[in-house]
Amino acid sequence: MGFEGFGEEAFAFYEGLLADNSRDYWTANKERYERHVRRPMLALLDELEPEFGDTKLFRPYRDVRFSKDKTPYKDHQGALALDGGLYVEIDADGMLVAGGMYSMDGERLKRYRAAVHAPASGKALEALLADLEKAGMEIAGATLKTRPRGFDADHPRIGLLRHRGLYARQGWPSDPWMATGEVVDRVRDAWRRLRPLGEWAEEHVGPPDFGR
Repeated sequence: MGFEGFGEEAFAFYEGLLADNSRDYWTANKERYERHVRRPMLALLDELEPEFGDTKLFRPYRDVRFSKDKTPYKDHQGALALDGGLYVEIDADGMLVAGGMYSMDGERLKRYRAAVHAPASGKALEALLADLEKAGMEIAGATLKTRPRGFDADHPRIGLLRHRGLYARQGWPSDPWMATGEVVDRVRDAWRRLRPLGEWAEEHVGPPDFGR
């Protein structure tokens, strides 16, 4: 069966999970999750894969081993197109799409900073981000509070150099159109706009780690 949208039950499921993130709630409502969240998300990914390649549906369970927050379940359902790190998510409030470099460390962070520092690749990144902002997307990602070691405070792209993660995102509040095939068109259009940022990341930073 093709994608037919995310109905009110999908958002209601997450509203309930926010109020009671427990095994009892999950067990009592697992069929709702399967029918109204997981299956539609898989159907959406099936629609997108011919253009964007293989995808990954994230597990609904949180890894609480090293977290002070021991709530067992994620309050959203996310999925990725593995080529370029294009992301889509639904939660109690609506939908989100994103693309870019969600976290960087070690050698990947070194490569990112070298590419931002270099005039050609750094200016190309600035232009990509400016285009995304003009399209209504928000630029986000974790940043250092101070300049990274080895770079001058007056570097022309010091703001970008401070990033440890850099991505663009766009969200929509829950709305009746989400229960229709319009979701496919909106996510596809957003991913097409985000794809150049993923291509820049693949060239200059390297493939992301989606092992979480």
